Amino acid sequence: MSEHSGIPLSTLSKVENDRLTLTYDKLAQLSQKLQIPISDLFAETEQVEAITARRSIGKVEDAVRVTTPNYDYYYLCTELRRKRMVPVLTRIRAKSLSEFGDLVSHAGEEYIHVLEGTIVVHTQFYDPVTLKTGEAIYIDSNMGHAYVAAEDCEEALVLGVCSSADEALMSSLMNMHEMDIDPDQMTDEPATKVRTLRRPAA
Repeated sequence: MSEHSGIPLSTLSKVENDRLTLTYDKLAQLSQKLQIPISDLFAETEQVEAITARRSIGKVEDAVRVTTPNYDYYYLCTELRRKRMVPVLTRIRAKSLSEFGDLVSHAGEEYIHVLEGTIVVHTQFYDPVTLKTGEAIYIDSNMGHAYVAAEDCEEALVLGVCSSADEALMSSLMNMHEMDIDPDQMTDEPATKVRTLRRPAA
């Protein structure tokens, strides 16, 4: 590069290590010697994602409802495809882990914010934690987990946001209660059995 551009090697080394910037004259010299447009020396090297300007209003009356013995799920903004986040309003009825059943796990991470009532969060590797209205938890969804209403709470309402690079995440979540238990995910301890959500068949 030094031979082709006529710029000393020590100068180029300082530029590469972000210890020196070239003057306009030097940039013009580099452009001429290498026979490239000077504008190419200022071009962005990082790929910038296009702004899609997507948006969706989440209303409960427009939500897709999925009812299970433990929960009522209200999936919001379902008209958007290829989402990286899945927002879900969930009404929790299960009162204990024995009533809930095996812990579940799925791809990604999730954030749960308690809107009404009190919940107990059970996870595969941590002691249960109690969360009251206004409190929240962020977890790795690959870890077995379950949310149940506290003993003194008839029902609880939470807002959950699940995130994953898996474009089929919402389908997996919506079909969660129909999944079979995966024997390979079982442990010897009943309180930490994990049911893994698999991608639904096409």
